[in-house]
This record gives sequence, structure tokens and C-alpha cells, in this order.
Amino acid sequence: MGRLFSIGEVLIDFIPEQKGIALKDVVSFERAPGGAPANVAATVAKSGGNASMITKLGVDAFGDFLIETLNNVGVNTEHVLRTKEANTALAFVSLKEDGERDFSFYRNPSADLLLNEDEINGDIFNKGDILHFCSVDLVESPMKKAHTKAIMSAKEKGALISFDPNVRLPLWDDPQDCRKTILNFLPNAHLVKISDEELEFITGVKDVEEAIQSLFVGDVKAVIYTKGSEGADLYVNGEFCIHSPGYNVSVQDTTGAGDAFIGGFLYKLLEKNVNVTKISSLLKEESKEILAYANASGALTTTGKGAISAIPTKDQIYAFIKAQ
Repeated sequence: MGRLFSIGEVLIDFIPEQKGIALKDVVSFERAPGGAPANVAATVAKSGGNASMITKLGVDAFGDFLIETLNNVGVNTEHVLRTKEANTALAFVSLKEDGERDFSFYRNPSADLLLNEDEINGDIFNKGDILHFCSVDLVESPMKKAHTKAIMSAKEKGALISFDPNVRLPLWDDPQDCRKTILNFLPNAHLVKISDEELEFITGVKDVEEAIQSLFVGDVKAVIYTKGSEGADLYVNGEFCIHSPGYNVSVQDTTGAGDAFIGGFLYKLLEKNVNVTKISSLLKEESKEILAYANASGALTTTGKGAISAIPTKDQIYAFIKAQ
């Protein structure tokens, strides 16, 4: 089985003890490890896959905690560097009654943004591996160039590139800079996961089908269009492939649900020994099983608080699917 490499932010989410109130009114928070790329790596590891994180953390207690957390769930941290130049990133979250979130980020800059291209070892990638990235760490910084180096190096070695834009507009000075950056990186991906909340913003197209078609640029071979509790649609080589229904669960916190979805999806691809040349045929043949697993992974994560701590194991996912 190949390996997942996830590049980008690892941070602390401070989750409120109280739901349904504005962030300014929250009295107490619970510390939870997070960061979308880290959540994806943790999902793959908790399913039994080989996952590594590529990032930089501060030389501080929060960085220590995150390293320990990743190691405890089986994520390899040998490519996680440390720096005294900036602190580990923090995100304060407020939860609405339905479990949806508002964010306030503390990183100006944070340690992850200081990872530079010279610190990327392109020799770690191999054919059959997957490199996953998001857009939070694509703001103008050394980390943006590190992403480009990692993506190019992974592609040269025959690895599959997965991109989940995971839009967080509060981190950008101008929403259009976010959109342009996503569109610039999009053609480098083979697999794109995009949510119903992001599609029109990123593409600039109102019609869903037309918007999805516009994502098939460059090397993009597959698009997963997620719709929360309504499940997900898969498109392969520009053609609609399958709709996979979601699951009804008691939602406590949606933090990390999309990451657990794509993490589950990528784990199944690794389990089936995916590579760039056979991803299209594999998805067409195995899409029902892969999406059912991904949807269950995402759904179960919403039933707990935080992200990494709430991500289910493979046994829990299969037991949940069997019970439906």
C-alpha cells in the first residue's frame, strides 16, 4: 500500500463549551488538535494506512502537544520541523446550535507558514503515494512555495495529487486572492474535493453542473462534490459517475467532517493500490464502496467534539455501515 503525505497546517482548535452563542460571548473552551491536512492524515492513519505530515510547528507547548497527538494516532511526524521564529497556530471556534462553526485564527504568521521550499525533500515520494493539500496555507508565505515544490516533486515520482480547497476567507486579506490562488493550484491536482458551500465562490458559476465541469482543467481526473448530510456526487473525466447518500446522525460538531470524508476516500484509494494511470478506472469500478466509506467516516466525526479526537477507526466505520 502507498503512503499519504499531507502538507499544510497543524493547529489547536479551541472548541467552546457552550453552543449557540457568539464567539465574543464564549466563556470556556476545550483544546482540540486540528488543521485540515492533519485531520486527513489522522483519518488515514486511524483506518490503518501509512500517513505522514509535512509542516512546521513552533517550539512551544502546543507544538509538543500536536506532535504527541499525531504520533498517538499513528501519523508519522519525521517531516514535521520546529522553529523558534513563530508560534504554533491557534483557532478559536464558536459552535452554532446545528454544529456549524465560526472561526477566529491566531497566526501572523504561525510556524507552519515558515516552512520553505528548501526544507522539502522531494525524494520521499514514490509512485502509488498520495500528496494531499488544502488552501489555508497557500497565502503568500514561504509555505506557498513549499507546496509548489512538494507538488512538483510528488508528480515527478508518479504520486497522485489530491486537493481540497477548504476555503477559510478570514485568513485572506482579499477573497479574490483566495479564489485566484485556488484556481492557480487546481490544474496540478488529479483529484479535487469541493463542497456545495464553496463551488460557486471558487468557479464563479451558479449552475452546479456547469461549475463542476469547469473544474476539469489541467491534470484533474476526478471531482468529488460534497453536500453535507445529503452525501456526495462523484465525477470522473468530466462525467457524472455516482451519487452516494449521506447518513443521518446526531451532530455535535461539524469540525473536521469534510477532512474525515476525504481522508476516508483517500484511505480506500491507497488500500486499492491506486496510481495516476488507473485512478479513473478504479473510481468507476469501486466508487460505491469508496464513497460509502468516506461518507460514514465524515458522518461519524460529527458525532463527537473536535476533529482528530472524533475521527473513527476502520472497525467503527464498517460497524456503522453494517448497522444502516
